[in-house]
Amino acid sequence: MAAAGLLAITSSGLGADAVAGQPGQAQAPRARAAGIEIGVLPAGPLNAITDVPGIRVGHVTIEEGKDVHTGVTAILPHGGNVFRSRVPAGFVAYNAFGKFAGSTQVVELGEIETPILLTNTLNVPEAMAAAVEWTLAQPGNETVRSVNAVVGETNDGFLNDIRRRRVTIADARRAIDAAREGPVAEGSVGAGTGTVAFEYKGGIGTASRKLPAAMGGWTLGVLVQSNYGGVLNIAGVPVGQRLGRHEFAGRVERGTADGSVVIVIATDAPLSDRNLRRIAERAFIGIGRTGSSFSNGSGDYAIAFSTHAAVRREEGKKAEAPAAVGAELRNEAMSPLFQAAAEATEEAVINSLFAARTVNGHRGTAERLPLDKVLPWIAAAGN
Repeated sequence: MAAAGLLAITSSGLGADAVAGQPGQAQAPRARAAGIEIGVLPAGPLNAITDVPGIRVGHVTIEEGKDVHTGVTAILPHGGNVFRSRVPAGFVAYNAFGKFAGSTQVVELGEIETPILLTNTLNVPEAMAAAVEWTLAQPGNETVRSVNAVVGETNDGFLNDIRRRRVTIADARRAIDAAREGPVAEGSVGAGTGTVAFEYKGGIGTASRKLPAAMGGWTLGVLVQSNYGGVLNIAGVPVGQRLGRHEFAGRVERGTADGSVVIVIATDAPLSDRNLRRIAERAFIGIGRTGSSFSNGSGDYAIAFSTHAAVRREEGKKAEAPAAVGAELRNEAMSPLFQAAAEATEEAVINSLFAARTVNGHRGTAERLPLDKVLPWIAAAGN
């Protein structure tokens, strides 16, 4: 039985459940639906990380009264046994004021063996335990003795009574079990339920890019947990400066932590872990374009992985001959994917802000971005 005030939303939960999670506030358009096109590459059909075939996303959103606004978001690289069918991965800590569990093994081995979970800072242990338990329970893993759980976090302690450590192992397991292909709920859901970005309500956002056939035809998708600061810029328009709401204006006091962002990048392009790390680096171009200066107290992380069958690392499978490396894209083919990562990351952040709702929380209120003011400015600028 779900606890009172708990709402679970899966990646396909964009109907009644998603609306129920935003009481009294109309659903805002995504950036592209509002006429804002970021970058030059086309978006995928859903403009979401789930445009990459096989990717699954699940949310568990926990809201109890004024003081609890938190949750978990799970990203599954595919629908099978991730431990026995690992995906190559690259990881970057741009400003490492945070806790990204499992990152050292990802850096060392260049692969992911569990779902990726996102949650709040003080519930990383519960999310790790859930990933471990889920992995141990998978058929074929009966003799597994070591699991590298991959968990990212941001601090939602302004809106959420984070010291209560409300997220349980069961909650995180539900997020994994809820993961589905299809549309992804955004804004104040899952791990973005209690986050604040640019002094407004942040949250979960997603976007994708589909490369033209001449550039390989690959799909790249991004999901972000936005909880960071700076001076908000949308499609080149200095929105934060015009609103007079940014971290340097001192309008909202959230304590000593400056916030963080976690970026999860998926692609079906056959890439080595080395080139996936290079893609993860380029994602921060998109974060910079939104107005971040990557402040001292911000934990800014990106993890990128490939789902392509040719580069997947199958447990127990005999090592391939060196010729298998030929399946990986050459360095010369990377530039369009770098562009895609920067564009999709930027748009995912904007989508997280557009979808969020005003939340009256534990230590104050995070207002939704005032789109009635912002959209005319962007339209006047020709975007």
